[in-house]
Amino acid sequence: MIDAGSTGSDERLRRIEAVTDAALSRLGVEDLLDELLDRVRDLLQVDTAAIMLMDQGGRQLVTTAAKGIEEEVDEGFRLNIGQGFNGRVAKEQQPIVLEDVTPNDVVSRVLIEKGIRSLLGVPMLAGDRVVGVLHIGTLTPRRFTADDVQLLRLVADRATLASQTRMGNIDRTAALALQRSLLPSQLPGVAGVELAARYRPGQHNGIGGDWYDVFTLPSGWLGVVVGDVSGHGLPAAVVMGRLRSALRAYTLECDDPDDALTRLDRKIHHFETGNLATALYAMISPDRSEIRISLAGHLPPVLVGPEHPAELLAVPVDPPLGTGRPQRRRTTAVAFPSDGVLVCYTDGLIERRGEPIDAGFERLLAATRPGTAETVCTAIMSALGSNHQAADDIALLTIHRRTA
Repeated sequence: MIDAGSTGSDERLRRIEAVTDAALSRLGVEDLLDELLDRVRDLLQVDTAAIMLMDQGGRQLVTTAAKGIEEEVDEGFRLNIGQGFNGRVAKEQQPIVLEDVTPNDVVSRVLIEKGIRSLLGVPMLAGDRVVGVLHIGTLTPRRFTADDVQLLRLVADRATLASQTRMGNIDRTAALALQRSLLPSQLPGVAGVELAARYRPGQHNGIGGDWYDVFTLPSGWLGVVVGDVSGHGLPAAVVMGRLRSALRAYTLECDDPDDALTRLDRKIHHFETGNLATALYAMISPDRSEIRISLAGHLPPVLVGPEHPAELLAVPVDPPLGTGRPQRRRTTAVAFPSDGVLVCYTDGLIERRGEPIDAGFERLLAATRPGTAETVCTAIMSALGSNHQAADDIALLTIHRRTA
């Protein structure tokens, strides 16, 4: 005689093994999600199974993988948090069961047309943050058990790990591509100056919002920009791209750096609410003898020359961009000595956790000696960059005024 309790335990164990099978780890993320949904349909004997993931903005769920309702993936079905069945699961962050589905319960046209009668959905959680919803459905009325809910939660945990890996890979690939397209692959050849630059991503994920830019204006002045958008990853890289493009446009209309940064600040406050950035914008005169600089919350540049010891330029620092506090910005004019080098950088170069920033300034000044742009750039990175496990990105730009 077979013990019913033993049979139930064996079946429960088979179900758990089916969704925690180590062999699943060898699958790519897309194949893993598909395989999980296939196994869920088989184990729970349901007609549909789908995964909706949170979009980048964290405001909508998007159908990413589905079995039995593949049309939702093809259509790119989206749902607001709190809207419909899946939106409720995401909002309440708890499993929800509907034993008798009505058109008022769901938003998806596909679910309604399929004639889904019963639904079970569980949230996909990363810590206390919802990243998606896993749901299953049947074409006939079904009373889901506590064991069904537990199994689906187990699958949701496995799918969460896979989706986080997927989104991380997408973020990294997209941000790297964006950053490479925005950071100059080759600095321009400009009369009267020599340029060199370095960019090194921090350890967090290799992507950030630091950037540098050099361009010649129609007036013959040379525009120099170094900036840093707060945050990391693809969101910061996307904002950085928009700010870079906007600032380039403003420089064509402005004769002073402070005017261009004032306009960029207004743009961020209106269109990029919640984002903060620091920026240095300098204009170098056509004869290369003068530098006009405005700082928006950014660290002061260093100037060095054969008869000019390395020093932090005494440029007033105005508020960062995006604070929402309008304030008159200032431009400071300084002489650019012959054979001098201007060093512009982001805070990742000098800041160290647990020490005052003055120590970073001292290291930078000690490492900055007269020379070509490339020589100075290499020396600074060797002294401050190579042996430091950076937690933040580093952008460094050096401009050497050539001797006539």
